Amino acid sequence: MQIIICFNLLIDLLTFFAILLYYLDTMIRIYTSPSCSSCRKVKSWFKEQGIPFIEKNIFVSTLNENELKEILMKSENGTEDIIATKSKIVKESGIDINSMTVKELIAFIKQNPSILKRPIMVDDKRIQVGYNPDEIRVFIPRARRLAEWACKHDECPKYDNCDAAKQN
Repeated sequence: MQIIICFNLLIDLLTFFAILLYYLDTMIRIYTSPSCSSCRKVKSWFKEQGIPFIEKNIFVSTLNENELKEILMKSENGTEDIIATKSKIVKESGIDINSMTVKELIAFIKQNPSILKRPIMVDDKRIQVGYNPDEIRVFIPRARRLAEWACKHDECPKYDNCDAAKQN
C-alpha cells in the first residue's frame, strides 16, 4: 500500500515538474538592460495586460548558447534584426558581423551583450525587437485578441454593460 502511494506521489511530482518546465519554456522572455526606456515600456505593457513574462537583464545573466541560437533562428532578417551594427563595439572592433560563423557570432555576443538591440521579446513561436505598441499585441493570447476585436460599440449589443469593454 505504501509503495503504491509513494509511486503515485512520484508520478504526481514528475507531472508537476514536466508542466512547470513546459510553462517556463513557453513563457515569454524579455531580454532587457537597466537603462533602456523601451525595455521599461515593454515590461509595463506586459504587466498592464496581465501577461506573465521572465525578464533577463543581458548584463547580469549571460545569455547561453541555446538562447542566442533561438533568437537568431526566430529573427526574420538574421543579425540585422538583433545586432546594433552602429554600436561603438562593432565599429571599433572592425568586425564584419555578416562574415562570422554562427559559433563566432554567439561567442562575440556573449562577450559583448551591449551589441544586442533591446528589448528582445521571445516566446515559443515568435520574436520581436524593440517597443512597438501595435506589433507587441501579437503576444496577447489569440482568444483575448478575438474577444477584443468582437467587442466594438457598433457590433456588440451588450457593449454599454460589458466590463471587458470598459477596460479597453
